[in-house]
Amino acid sequence: MLDLEFAELSDTGLVREHNEDYVGHFVPADPGLVRTHGWLFTLADGVGGQAKGEVASRAAVESVLAGFRSAPGEESHSALLPRLLQQANTLVYETGRAASPGGVAMATTFVACALRFDRAVVAHVGDSRCYLVRRGTAAAITRDHTVAGEQARMGLLSAREAAEASTRHVLSRSLGNDLFVKVETNETQVYAGDVLMLCSDGMHGAVTTSEIAAVLTRSADLEVAARQLVDRAKQADGSDNISLQLIRIRGVERVGMYRGRPYRLR
Repeated sequence: MLDLEFAELSDTGLVREHNEDYVGHFVPADPGLVRTHGWLFTLADGVGGQAKGEVASRAAVESVLAGFRSAPGEESHSALLPRLLQQANTLVYETGRAASPGGVAMATTFVACALRFDRAVVAHVGDSRCYLVRRGTAAAITRDHTVAGEQARMGLLSAREAAEASTRHVLSRSLGNDLFVKVETNETQVYAGDVLMLCSDGMHGAVTTSEIAAVLTRSADLEVAARQLVDRAKQADGSDNISLQLIRIRGVERVGMYRGRPYRLR
């Protein structure tokens, strides 16, 4: 059976007056839910410069968590998460339009990670990221939906140029900007000892991938690791809100799939 531990932390940072990030999780209450639903971790970063970013991020997280709890058991996470993010997108969009006469623009980035058996399914919109740390090495398993990121994928910018471009923080998509949104989803097999990290750009914009790997490899206590990473982000920058969720895999249940149904591997 899948076994994991986690920690999460959200910090206002050194400059912002309030926190527009929001995190949430679903923890299965019994072994039956571990197998039918699994675990879910969600992180949203309200878009700065638009109205009510904190409202958008909280509404999106609460919408996805509620949909996950009420979803039919054993539904594929790869099918479920994009649908839940689209529902959250509609909610944020309509909430913004109804917020005042004429409406206001509300938007948020979003990253979600659902885990069951030996698989992690990650769905995201915007530039909040998910990293996988394995055997001392960290790598992002999401792609930033920014103008510079899209230009790099089209071959218009090199990876180095994209990392330094003025448009590297300009989102190409987010939840709430339009009635429909394209959600990117990928699935990754996980192993005992792996650590997944969901984070907002206040973290990954200030702390390098090698620093992330070093902290998470040497620290046995995820609460301590979360505080160390947030402190490093504040020392390096601190101009933005900083949020992260750390998930360490302690054990997995190996399964195969047949006609969409899991079966145990020996």
